[in-house]
Amino acid sequence: MSIDGLWIGQVAMAALMNVAFGFAVGSALLGAWLAPDARQSVSPARPGWIRAHRSMLAAAIVLVLADFGWLLYQSASMSGVALPAAFSVIPTVLTQTHVGFGWSVAFGGALVLLGTALSNGTGMLRNALLWLAVLAIAGGKASLGHAADAGVASAALGMQTLHVLATSVWGGLAVAAGLAVLPALGASTARGMLIRTATQLSNVSLVAVALVLLSGVFNAVRGSGGSLEAIQASTWGHVLTLKFVLVALALVLGGLNRFSALPRLRRTASTMDAHTFVNVLYLEALVMIGVFVVAAALSHSVPAFAA
Repeated sequence: MSIDGLWIGQVAMAALMNVAFGFAVGSALLGAWLAPDARQSVSPARPGWIRAHRSMLAAAIVLVLADFGWLLYQSASMSGVALPAAFSVIPTVLTQTHVGFGWSVAFGGALVLLGTALSNGTGMLRNALLWLAVLAIAGGKASLGHAADAGVASAALGMQTLHVLATSVWGGLAVAAGLAVLPALGASTARGMLIRTATQLSNVSLVAVALVLLSGVFNAVRGSGGSLEAIQASTWGHVLTLKFVLVALALVLGGLNRFSALPRLRRTASTMDAHTFVNVLYLEALVMIGVFVVAAALSHSVPAFAA
């Protein structure tokens, strides 16, 4: 692994893909939770639902653009040509490499996700397409990393897909809720909606965290070959350690909200406690963005067992 302009570009595009995908997933979930009460034009849930819908649309657009940018950098890296010349290599990468196949699946899912974001409908078909697109993106993104080396029908690829999906749910909910949706529910008339949405967010995040930790431990053991020394002596191991520290910090912030701020908010429904919950969630969102960025660097580093 050589850290040059192409590697930095790949990691930057991959990080943008991670953040955009998480933002879209989190916004989709929040929008679905708020939709039943947001159909009335004067509902206190409507501002949050509008934020969720607009956030999902913006994130889907960024995801499509970042996907194409990553493919361009990857084509240049695989072929050894300069970035402008990589355009001519893209058809070969798409048709003759497993990277091209995985990217096509993820990009196709991103286009479907964008199509559902452009739709204002809430029907069963639209929702089914949306979550099928999310699964396709998660599977395609997983196959762009080291897990694909074990084969398409492998436990490694399955666990990486689960890890991508669970991380996007946990981090995406934190980012979308903390940066966009919950601040729109700050009015006292929306306090009940805020409490209900915060409770749903906390419960779903708890399940997602459990899946993240399970799949993360599997990936760490596989990537290190079961050797603690390999983690300590490799760049991959150092990046993994940084990711672990950020995840631990996010867990602490999430725990503060779940076990302290949220119960207090349920009891008092006060403005101060509502602000406390949203502010802690905002900090968790910033940390999760860091996790997404470090995860991109990790996926583009040589695993410890190979290094």
